Amino acid sequence: MTLRIIPATLRDLSYIAANLRPEDRAEIDCQLDQWSPALLALTALQGFAYVAELDGNPEAGFGAAEQRGGLWIAWSWGTRRMRRCVPGITAFFNAVLGPQVAARGAWRVEARALAANDLALRWLGRLGATQRCRLPGYGRNGEDFFLYDWTREGWTHVPVSKTTGTEAAAADTDGRGQGCAGARGSAPG
Repeated sequence: MTLRIIPATLRDLSYIAANLRPEDRAEIDCQLDQWSPALLALTALQGFAYVAELDGNPEAGFGAAEQRGGLWIAWSWGTRRMRRCVPGITAFFNAVLGPQVAARGAWRVEARALAANDLALRWLGRLGATQRCRLPGYGRNGEDFFLYDWTREGWTHVPVSKTTGTEAAAADTDGRGQGCAGARGSAPG
Protein backbone atom coordinates (compact mmCIF):
# COMPACT_ATOMS: atom_id res chain seq x y z
CA MET A 1 0.00 0.00 0.00
CA THR A 2 1.27 3.41 -0.97
CA LEU A 3 0.24 6.35 1.20
CA ARG A 4 0.66 9.94 0.04
CA ILE A 5 -0.33 13.13 1.83
CA ILE A 6 -1.32 15.77 -0.73
CA PRO A 7 -2.96 19.21 -0.64
CA ALA A 8 -6.73 18.82 -0.52
CA THR A 9 -8.95 19.48 -3.51
CA LEU A 10 -12.70 19.99 -3.57
CA ARG A 11 -13.04 16.83 -5.63
CA ASP A 12 -11.10 14.62 -3.22
CA LEU A 13 -12.76 16.01 -0.09
CA SER A 14 -16.22 15.65 -1.68
CA TYR A 15 -15.49 12.01 -2.47
CA ILE A 16 -14.34 11.33 1.10
CA ALA A 17 -17.34 13.16 2.58
CA ALA A 18 -19.71 11.13 0.39
CA ASN A 19 -18.11 7.90 1.64
CA LEU A 20 -17.63 8.62 5.34
CA ARG A 21 -17.05 5.82 7.80
CA PRO A 22 -19.98 5.48 10.23
CA GLU A 23 -18.14 7.03 13.20
CA ASP A 24 -17.35 10.21 11.27
CA ARG A 25 -20.84 10.44 9.77
CA ALA A 26 -22.36 10.20 13.26
CA GLU A 27 -20.02 12.91 14.55
CA ILE A 28 -20.82 15.27 11.68
CA ASP A 29 -24.57 14.55 11.73
CA CYS A 30 -24.91 15.61 15.35
CA GLN A 31 -22.95 18.85 14.89
CA LEU A 32 -24.56 20.22 11.73
CA ASP A 33 -28.27 20.76 11.13
CA GLN A 34 -27.91 20.20 7.40
CA TRP A 35 -24.88 19.27 5.36
CA SER A 36 -23.90 17.72 2.08
CA PRO A 37 -20.60 16.20 0.97
CA ALA A 38 -19.89 19.21 -1.26
CA LEU A 39 -20.64 21.73 1.51
CA LEU A 40 -18.52 19.83 4.04
CA ALA A 41 -15.67 19.66 1.51
CA LEU A 42 -15.90 23.36 0.68
CA THR A 43 -15.88 24.32 4.36
CA ALA A 44 -12.85 22.09 4.97
CA LEU A 45 -10.79 23.94 2.34
CA GLN A 46 -10.40 26.93 4.67
CA GLY A 47 -6.98 27.11 6.30
CA PHE A 48 -4.67 24.15 5.85
CA ALA A 49 -6.36 21.14 4.23
CA TYR A 50 -4.78 17.84 3.22
CA VAL A 51 -5.85 14.46 1.89
CA ALA A 52 -4.36 11.07 2.69
CA GLU A 53 -4.37 9.05 -0.50
CA LEU A 54 -4.04 5.27 -0.27
CA ASP A 55 -3.02 3.53 -3.49
CA GLY A 56 -4.16 6.61 -5.44
CA ASN A 57 -7.59 6.83 -3.79
CA PRO A 58 -8.52 9.67 -1.37
CA GLU A 59 -9.36 8.09 1.99
CA ALA A 60 -9.05 10.82 4.65
CA GLY A 61 -9.19 14.58 4.88
CA PHE A 62 -7.61 16.56 7.69
CA GLY A 63 -6.38 20.02 8.50
CA ALA A 64 -6.74 23.09 10.66
CA ALA A 65 -8.43 26.45 10.17
CA GLU A 66 -8.09 29.70 12.07
CA GLN A 67 -11.31 30.74 13.83
CA ARG A 68 -9.95 34.06 15.09
CA GLY A 69 -6.48 35.44 15.76
CA GLY A 70 -4.54 32.72 17.56
CA LEU A 71 -7.38 30.16 17.83
CA TRP A 72 -7.43 27.27 15.38
CA ILE A 73 -9.72 24.25 14.97
CA ALA A 74 -8.23 20.91 13.87
CA TRP A 75 -10.42 18.43 11.99
CA SER A 76 -10.29 15.05 10.28
CA TRP A 77 -12.71 12.58 8.73
CA GLY A 78 -12.43 9.71 6.32
CA THR A 79 -13.67 6.58 4.65
CA ARG A 80 -13.60 3.07 6.09
CA ARG A 81 -9.95 2.82 4.93
CA MET A 82 -8.91 5.86 7.00
CA ARG A 83 -7.50 3.63 9.75
CA ARG A 84 -4.72 2.55 7.39
CA CYS A 85 -3.81 6.20 6.86
CA VAL A 86 -3.58 7.19 10.53
CA PRO A 87 0.17 6.48 10.99
CA GLY A 88 1.05 8.62 7.94
CA ILE A 89 -1.33 11.41 8.96
CA THR A 90 0.14 11.37 12.48
CA ALA A 91 3.68 11.73 11.14
CA PHE A 92 2.60 14.53 8.78
CA PHE A 93 0.71 16.29 11.58
CA ASN A 94 3.86 16.34 13.73
CA ALA A 95 6.31 17.20 10.95
CA VAL A 96 4.30 19.64 8.81
CA LEU A 97 0.81 20.65 9.93
CA GLY A 98 1.67 21.37 13.57
CA PRO A 99 4.64 23.57 12.63
CA GLN A 100 2.57 25.34 9.93
CA VAL A 101 -0.11 26.27 12.44
CA ALA A 102 2.48 27.33 15.04
CA ALA A 103 4.24 29.49 12.45
CA ARG A 104 0.96 31.30 11.80
CA GLY A 105 0.88 32.41 15.45
CA ALA A 106 -1.55 29.91 16.93
CA TRP A 107 -1.85 30.07 20.70
CA ARG A 108 -4.44 27.33 20.88
CA VAL A 109 -5.65 24.57 18.58
CA GLU A 110 -8.89 22.81 19.53
CA ALA A 111 -10.51 19.58 18.43
CA ARG A 112 -13.82 18.09 19.51
CA ALA A 113 -14.74 14.43 19.34
CA LEU A 114 -17.97 12.56 19.96
CA ALA A 115 -17.65 10.84 23.35
CA ALA A 116 -18.70 7.53 21.74
CA ASN A 117 -15.91 7.73 19.10
CA ASP A 118 -13.22 5.73 20.91
CA LEU A 119 -10.88 5.70 17.90
CA ALA A 120 -10.89 9.51 17.64
CA LEU A 121 -10.37 9.92 21.40
CA ARG A 122 -7.36 7.57 21.42
CA TRP A 123 -5.88 9.21 18.31
CA LEU A 124 -6.15 12.73 19.74
CA GLY A 125 -4.23 11.52 22.78
CA ARG A 126 -1.53 10.00 20.57
CA LEU A 127 -1.27 13.30 18.69
CA GLY A 128 -0.35 14.97 21.97
CA ALA A 129 -3.64 16.79 22.54
CA THR A 130 -4.81 17.38 26.10
CA GLN A 131 -8.33 16.31 27.00
CA ARG A 132 -9.76 19.42 28.66
CA CYS A 133 -13.36 18.59 29.46
CA ARG A 134 -16.52 16.72 28.63
CA LEU A 135 -19.08 18.80 26.74
CA PRO A 136 -22.44 17.39 27.89
CA GLY A 137 -25.23 17.82 25.37
CA TYR A 138 -22.92 19.45 22.77
CA GLY A 139 -24.50 17.52 19.88
CA ARG A 140 -27.77 18.72 18.42
CA ASN A 141 -29.52 15.62 19.80
CA GLY A 142 -27.87 15.85 23.22
CA GLU A 143 -24.74 13.83 22.39
CA ASP A 144 -21.71 14.34 24.62
CA PHE A 145 -18.38 15.41 23.19
CA PHE A 146 -14.87 15.86 24.56
CA LEU A 147 -12.81 19.00 24.01
CA TYR A 148 -9.11 18.51 23.31
CA ASP A 149 -6.45 21.12 22.68
CA TRP A 150 -2.84 21.88 22.00
CA THR A 151 -1.47 25.15 23.38
CA ARG A 152 1.65 27.15 22.58
CA GLU A 153 3.06 26.24 26.01
CA GLY A 154 2.81 22.56 25.11
CA TRP A 155 4.58 22.96 21.78
CA THR A 156 8.10 22.82 23.16
CA HIS A 157 8.89 20.18 20.53
CA VAL A 158 7.91 22.61 17.73
CA PRO A 159 10.31 25.57 17.84
CA VAL A 160 8.84 28.39 15.79
CA SER A 161 12.28 29.25 14.40
CA LYS A 162 12.31 25.83 12.71
CA THR A 163 8.86 26.23 11.23
CA THR A 164 9.88 28.63 8.50
CA GLY A 165 9.71 26.90 5.18
CA THR A 166 7.37 24.13 6.30
CA GLU A 167 4.90 25.12 3.61
CA ALA A 168 7.49 23.94 1.09
CA ALA A 169 7.26 20.47 2.61
CA ALA A 170 3.65 20.32 1.51
CA ALA A 171 4.04 20.25 -2.25
CA ASP A 172 1.63 22.04 -4.55
CA THR A 173 0.26 24.49 -2.01
CA ASP A 174 -0.88 27.87 -3.24
CA GLY A 175 1.63 29.96 -1.28
CA ARG A 176 -0.77 30.64 1.59
CA GLY A 177 -0.46 27.10 2.91
CA GLN A 178 -3.79 26.06 1.41
CA GLY A 179 -4.62 23.31 -0.98
CA CYS A 180 -5.98 24.20 -4.38
CA ALA A 181 -9.74 23.84 -4.74
CA GLY A 182 -11.13 21.99 -7.71
CA ALA A 183 -9.99 19.02 -9.71
CA ARG A 184 -6.42 17.87 -9.29
CA GLY A 185 -4.05 18.73 -12.07
CA SER A 186 -1.85 16.26 -13.88
CA ALA A 187 1.29 17.05 -11.90
CA PRO A 188 3.35 13.92 -11.32
CA GLY A 189 3.29 12.58 -7.77
